[in-house]
Amino acid sequence: MDQIERRDKELAYITDHSVMEEQARCRKILQKLNFMDRSDFGGIAEVVRELLGKSENAFINPPFYCDYGTHIEVGKNFFANYNCTILDVAKVKIGDYCQMAPNVAIYTAGHPVHPDSRNSLYEYGKAITIGDNVWIGGNTVILPGVTIGNNVAIGAGSVVTRDIPDWSLAAGNPCRILRQIGETDRKKLYKDEEFDEEAWADIVRRGFAPH
Repeated sequence: MDQIERRDKELAYITDHSVMEEQARCRKILQKLNFMDRSDFGGIAEVVRELLGKSENAFINPPFYCDYGTHIEVGKNFFANYNCTILDVAKVKIGDYCQMAPNVAIYTAGHPVHPDSRNSLYEYGKAITIGDNVWIGGNTVILPGVTIGNNVAIGAGSVVTRDIPDWSLAAGNPCRILRQIGETDRKKLYKDEEFDEEAWADIVRRGFAPH
């Protein structure tokens, strides 16, 4: 197998010339994205579509960094705020209606622990999967091989080292489950503060909550 095939099978691989060519194509798109007029929202969205290949109403606030772009799959209405980094050596699959606060880092890439093995230049990537309706707080780091379920909220500053199941509120370093998200959370805005009446009436009117 060549190094691209080894990488894509999540085996040990070396970043050779063919791998660097793929990264170079990505960096040309990132150069365009990261130096665009920040008020050109339509233009930014167009370059995001070029970078990710397939997206429906995805938006990324530059600057944004990744290795390939083609290994990132996002669902409907994806949003990533400033300074997001996705090291997409392996597949990163993100569901519908996912939002990321500033400085989120998603790392599929890893290196051997022993220095002799690491200095051989072999590395690896392990896929990361994020479900639908996930909110990831600022400065969160998600490590290789992790799966985050649907309807999850990850608190700011977390380091996610293991899988997080559906409907979990999780935070910390290492990230741990604090509690399950339930019906009592529906009207909450910030901590125990609830939506004001006008905003809540609008939410109900638009079908995001039952009458």
